[in-house]
Amino acid sequence: MIDKKPTKIRADWITTFVHYALVTLFGMAIIRAISTHQAWSGWLLPVPAEIGLLLAIVTGVAALLTVINLALKGLGAPFAIALTEKLAVDWLYAWTRNPMVLATLAFLLALGIWFQSSLFILWALILVTPALLVFVRVYEERELEIRFGASYLEYKARTPMLFPRKPRD
Repeated sequence: MIDKKPTKIRADWITTFVHYALVTLFGMAIIRAISTHQAWSGWLLPVPAEIGLLLAIVTGVAALLTVINLALKGLGAPFAIALTEKLAVDWLYAWTRNPMVLATLAFLLALGIWFQSSLFILWALILVTPALLVFVRVYEERELEIRFGASYLEYKARTPMLFPRKPRD
């Protein structure tokens, strides 16, 4: 759909629609999973719930910092609230192209530990993680190539997709 007429304006409109649809779908699934986590207790974890709470706080702060980084450096907000006007490539985005995705996935795993639910963790790993990574790889990367062109391709060549690495000069 985005490649039919790959212009910045078309990419902006399609991305806005896609982001709102995905946020609605992912949001409903995540809210449902969190609100019903007691029913998922299944196999208890051998990790104290307090460690999960601490990890949830740390990863939640990391997710918030990625949003702040995106707002300050990219002049935008996540999920098409305000598409970035500039490519955010420094601070957290210098270490990985998708620090928000990484922080969100880590947050979900931390919630699973806090809830003491192996089933919640499996849900996050087996359903949410692949869906989110396919979206980023197939759609979002192409959309950023259209909107930011050569500067995104250069950034993409030097920065890992998900797992952080010390920035190259």
